Amino acid sequence: MIQTVIFDMDGVIVDTEPVHKFAYYQHFNELGILVTEEMYTSFTGNSTRNIFQKLKVQFDLPHDVEDLILRKRHLFNEAFDVKPDLYLVEGVFELIQDLYANGMQLILASSASNGTIERIFNRFDLHSYFTHKVSGEDFPKSKPHPAIFEHAASLSLAPKENCIVIEDSTNGIEAAVGAGIFCVGYDSFHSKNQDLSKADLIIQHFNELNFNRVKSLV
Repeated sequence: MIQTVIFDMDGVIVDTEPVHKFAYYQHFNELGILVTEEMYTSFTGNSTRNIFQKLKVQFDLPHDVEDLILRKRHLFNEAFDVKPDLYLVEGVFELIQDLYANGMQLILASSASNGTIERIFNRFDLHSYFTHKVSGEDFPKSKPHPAIFEHAASLSLAPKENCIVIEDSTNGIEAAVGAGIFCVGYDSFHSKNQDLSKADLIIQHFNELNFNRVKSLV
């Protein structure tokens, strides 16, 4: 029986992707680099550090990776603070409440920075539902490397076999599969051009899940 649900954040709990994209492209313009839509899409599920490590090599940027990260985060925070139309993904809060009320352990495992995670959790008052919040910035390799989900599963009160991951990106699903954890792929309207085929189950809306279905998935 499933006892722990590990949630991704961006695209699963909240759609911050438009804010991230706005901030990234502001930064790309400042740097004078041309990042194609295809290249940008391939970064989905990567941490900011890993993205700039790749861009530094790709475009031979002279800047320090840490400086690039700080500038992008500044641009993101500016946009985040003024963007009023930032909402939880439809149906996800009801699912979180249902799982929590029935004693399911909830863990966050997101490629977002600790700062961004805190901003989202503060804005939507999510802290009380999750026992742990794991950030991709604390790992040298981003999804699709499985390290973040392996660590999240190690924090579970149950064995890994009694955990599931909910993800919406190609890289995230590959990371969950690599960690050997049952993966639910959320076919999000906001996550374009993502391959969910390796997920164990694919859903189009969170009303397809509830405590009774989740606990019986494996």
